[in-house]
Formats: sequence, C-alpha cells, structure tokens
Amino acid sequence: MKNELIKPQGLVKNANRRQFLRTGSLSVAAAGLIMVGCKDIEDRDPMPGGEGVMLGSGDIGILNYAYALEQLEAAFYATVITGGYFANASAEEKTIMGDLEKHERAHREFFKAALGDAAIANLEVDFSAIDFSNRTSVLAAAKTFEDLGVAAYNGAGKFIENVDYLVVAGKIVSVEARHAAAIRDLINPGSADFAGDDLIDANGLERTLTFTQVLTAASAFVTTPIDFSQLPS
Repeated sequence: MKNELIKPQGLVKNANRRQFLRTGSLSVAAAGLIMVGCKDIEDRDPMPGGEGVMLGSGDIGILNYAYALEQLEAAFYATVITGGYFANASAEEKTIMGDLEKHERAHREFFKAALGDAAIANLEVDFSAIDFSNRTSVLAAAKTFEDLGVAAYNGAGKFIENVDYLVVAGKIVSVEARHAAAIRDLINPGSADFAGDDLIDANGLERTLTFTQVLTAASAFVTTPIDFSQLPS
C-alpha cells in the first residue's frame, strides 16, 4: 500500500473546528490539579503612586505575566459575546467564539486562583480600535491575541524553574495554539495559514517573543501600566 503525506490544506476544517478546540480544553482542568495553591508566593510591592501593577520576579512573575495575557484575551472574547457577535456571524462562528470565551475565562480564573495573594489586580483594557460589529476586525484582533499568546508562552518557557509550572504552561499553550489555528482557518478556510510562515520558521519551530515584545504589543489594548522589570532576561 502506497504511503502518502496528508496535505495540510483543510486539516482544521476536516477535523471539525469545534472538536479540534475541545480536544485540548481538558488540559486546563488537568493543569489546575498541579498548580492551584502554588508554593513560594512572594511579597510584591505595588508600583509607586499606587498606579499600575508589578508582576514580580521568578516563576511568580512569569505566572502573573501569563495571567495578564489571559485577562486580556478573556476580556476580548467577553466583549465579542456580550456585544451579540459581529454582523452576520454564522452559527459555527458564534459557537467557536463562545468556546474560546469559555477557555480564556477558565485560563484567567485558573491563574487567579493559583497565584492567590500574589496575583496582580484586574487590568483595565481599551478595545476602541476594534470594530466589534465587523467580522474582519474581530477575527483580525482574535488572530493577534491568540498568536501573541502562543509566542509569549513559547518565549517564557525557558525561564520557568519549577517543572510543575513548566508542565502547566505547556498544556495551556497547546490550547492557545488550537485557538490560533481555528481563528486562522475561519479567516482563510482550507488554507495552510494555521501554520503559516509568519509563525513557523524554516526549521519548523514556532515563533517566540520576549517579555518586552509581548507587553509592548499588549499595551495597545491594556491601559493599566505593567512593571515587568523584575522578570528574567
């Protein structure tokens, strides 16, 4: 029997986008069994003047970094849902957006519970640059947030010292990657954009971004000042 490579085109669509998303969603619950009640919580001084948040240092700082990003994503999808979705959204698109909102909300609440007293405060966001009535604008923003999240976890992973935390980050980034693939397939159905050249390099490795690159990009939507000066580099 002749072996043939499966062409990447249409993989997400053929696998059923909803099932594709749900396959990885249980990893959040599994991760929570490891991390809730995390140890070695450190005291963090607030930013001078009481404005903004300070992420902290070490693993706790990195977990707060992830928490900040999950707050941003959860707030975005909540706005999509509460606004009644974009104009002429299909039933499938509404279902996918609903699933993504549930996932990101779960991620946010997971980090909040895990960090306990070390968790940063709720961030203020500004989505005025996004036209939530327009499909192209909403999906472009979703693509930006999901791609940013994956690259952020990829870049932060090498600095995580606690192996349990690293396992958790690996599980959550796999869910974020599924989100990114599903959104890209909604934008360009049946294409290979879910693993495009802007994400995967010539060696087959995913893009990574530094703390500075990620938080600079996020600052276009987060109005709360974030001090990440204690994060590793």
